[in-house]
Amino acid sequence: MKKILSIIILSLILLCFSAPLALAAAEAAGEITDAQFGYYSMAVIGAGIAVGIAAVGAGLGQGIATGKAVEGIARNPGAAGKIMTPLIIGLAMMESLTIYGFVIAALILFVKW
Repeated sequence: MKKILSIIILSLILLCFSAPLALAAAEAAGEITDAQFGYYSMAVIGAGIAVGIAAVGAGLGQGIATGKAVEGIARNPGAAGKIMTPLIIGLAMMESLTIYGFVIAALILFVKW
């Protein structure tokens, strides 16, 4: 888990630092102005941070909830049906928060202000 999390974080950091370089190339080619360059650079960094925080928060929440559900089922196997339904609903709600973070990041990146 730690290895996957570190790969995800490093990928987001790489994206945050490589995107402004691509924008600098576009600025040198005359495709964007100085004001747009500053906005797009900050938008890329903000989008990366938004997706990263959303993914880490949802991942931690899902891990804790699943661990507690498995613990509850291990203590009382007869209650597995009553535990699984709220667990699945809770996991779906946590995952929707990650998707909201992704949607906000996509809006930051692709909507022209």
